[in-house]
Amino acid sequence: MNGKALSFSGILTVGLMLFALFLGAGNMIFPPFLGQQAGELVWTGIIGFLITGVGLPLMGVIAIAKSGGDLQTLANRVHPLYGLIFTIIMYLAIGPFFGIPRTGTVAYEIGIIPFLSEDAAKYGVSLLIYSIVFFGLTAWLAMNPSKLVDRIGKILTPSLLVILTILVVKSIVTPMGSFGEPNPAYQDGALFKGFIEGYLTMDTIAALVFGIVVINAIKERGITSKASLTKITIIAGVIAATGLALVYLSLSYIGATSTDSIGAQANGGAILSAAANHLFGSLGAVILGLAITFACITTSVGLVSACAQYFVKIVPISYGKLVIILSAFSMLIANIGLTQLITVSLPVLIIIYPLAIVLILLSFMHNWFNGYSMVYVGALLPTGLISLIDGLKTAGLDVSAVSSTLSFLPFYAEGIGWIVPALIGAVIGYIIALIVGESKRIIEA
Repeated sequence: MNGKALSFSGILTVGLMLFALFLGAGNMIFPPFLGQQAGELVWTGIIGFLITGVGLPLMGVIAIAKSGGDLQTLANRVHPLYGLIFTIIMYLAIGPFFGIPRTGTVAYEIGIIPFLSEDAAKYGVSLLIYSIVFFGLTAWLAMNPSKLVDRIGKILTPSLLVILTILVVKSIVTPMGSFGEPNPAYQDGALFKGFIEGYLTMDTIAALVFGIVVINAIKERGITSKASLTKITIIAGVIAATGLALVYLSLSYIGATSTDSIGAQANGGAILSAAANHLFGSLGAVILGLAITFACITTSVGLVSACAQYFVKIVPISYGKLVIILSAFSMLIANIGLTQLITVSLPVLIIIYPLAIVLILLSFMHNWFNGYSMVYVGALLPTGLISLIDGLKTAGLDVSAVSSTLSFLPFYAEGIGWIVPALIGAVIGYIIALIVGESKRIIEA
């Protein structure tokens, strides 16, 4: 370890930072809605949610650590040109075009709008002012990446945990009601339904982006050995995953016991707002607003820092200037509003998310198939084509002719019809690699 070792408290701080980076407002909204929808089957549903909402992101962080701490290094296993293009698209999508602006709009709509008059909330001036303050704070916190661990892991994360604990403990001590009847969507397949809900959190993409933040945070503490970096990152990832799992279990419990007191709600945000109001009265809105704000600001800071640390390698602009540019651009995009932002950006995420999942899964089997690039190509090609169709369909384009042709694929109706073609493609790629005599790639240690 080059003479240096990171104490457990240091590793814990890094793990808490990673936990906070993952825990955005969207992650706080999905579990209570699952809980209310699943009712008596909440624990079955949440197991499925944890597989894709916690398990895959953890695998993503580990995959980045094993590959050398960089998404492009991982994606280069397909082809260097693919690695560059795919990485840029990933960072732009989860960064300034969608992920970063969303943190500001969600924090505004859940943490601020409840305190505004109807007229004040109707016009965009309040959002503009809030977004300037929000992204100004984001830029300040992200300006010095070496202080990210202390600012997030030691300050913001504990604050967020205290607020969440207050909400959860109150819901357990004075429960709002008993578990309700499961929604029809959960009655016959709660595990698989929860699996899909976790898939929609998009945290697997975030894992590939945040990997560089974690690696650099550890390097800042004097750890340079690849083996040590990988080991510490895995431990930090497990700490973050454990924290996420506990939060998801707690929030799903709040949702599952909420129906008697607040009735069925349209989304997780409405459930949390109503539950906080029921448990704490008017103070509940303040508690929830603070929790949402802390969750969003940590994710925003992490994404801005990660994007700046990547783009500084490929454009002749300093890290500090990139932080300002990314924050300012995200502030402008945030002012189009949350609904419009999701409508425009979701199709892109639907296209690239399965590609990220397949890339991560293959990275864990890299040595099994001797690192042949044809295996990656064979798996990602059908994945990309099917995901493209799903993305175009989500964008409202008429792809019914192609979509109906693909409807025979297992799980296609659930939006994950790429699974079997990816597996078949990987096998075909391996066979082709053997036939043409492709040279072996570097085998991971």
